[in-house]
Amino acid sequence: MSRTKPRIGITLGDCAGIGPEIVELALKSGRVPDSADYFVIGRQPNCTAGEPTPDTARAAAAALEEAVTLARRGELNAIVTGPIHKARMYEVGFRFPGQTEFFAERCGVENFAMCLTGGKLTVALVTAHIPVGKIPRALKQSEIVRVGLLLEEFLRSRGNTSPRIAVAGLNPHAGESGKLGLEEVEIISPAITALRSEIRNPKSEMTGPYSPDTVFHRAIEGEFDAVLCMYHDQGLIPLKLHAFHSGVNVTLGLPFPRTSPDHGTAFEIAGKGVARPDSMIAAIILAVELAAKSS
Repeated sequence: MSRTKPRIGITLGDCAGIGPEIVELALKSGRVPDSADYFVIGRQPNCTAGEPTPDTARAAAAALEEAVTLARRGELNAIVTGPIHKARMYEVGFRFPGQTEFFAERCGVENFAMCLTGGKLTVALVTAHIPVGKIPRALKQSEIVRVGLLLEEFLRSRGNTSPRIAVAGLNPHAGESGKLGLEEVEIISPAITALRSEIRNPKSEMTGPYSPDTVFHRAIEGEFDAVLCMYHDQGLIPLKLHAFHSGVNVTLGLPFPRTSPDHGTAFEIAGKGVARPDSMIAAIILAVELAAKSS
């Protein structure tokens, strides 16, 4: 295929939500790069705004399958995904915790991670779609190292030659030297030491563990370029508070860029003409940027 322009595939997500609206608004906004070609993928079944059905879920799943197939064939340079409704997706046989895990499995990738970026904050997650009660048992030194390396590579891929990554602790006050939990002492600190030895770029910095209640403020103030987070909400709450309308979810480790808005289907406002396309626009812009650099 022609490499003159990156080809960006865009799925609508569950069409009973705001996905179709924000995709249309984004493509008509004049704010997405004209240096790429855009292709909306998947059919849009008859549906009522705000009322997801098994048919809308099946259509969303089929669009994901089509998009990943096209990308693996080299017919797309990047994918931007609209928001899906996971409960409905599970009902029709979707067996993945989220779209991140879907793309990783379809691409045969085990070394992947969930990352979000917006405004002055970038976060990556060591654990993602698991219950909070399972986080301490799932937290492993090897996983912190693995995701930390992916995050460092992502920052460098965007032109940051000397990224400064802060590693968040798990417990209040980063464990208070073991008085409020031992994960920082036994798992996180040794992982940081290992990361420093494995990062090939001598200009990259990996420091911590820092108290989670201050590290995000410090990052937004410019002290760090990204925060490596131990679990889903630790990273997503500050990211969405800081940059809800410009945040982008990006899957690290795939053979092609995949991004998405950082919000859900918003069934309660679907069809009312009030949905904002800003996060979708940001997701498209990032997909184009990453596709251009990887081509």
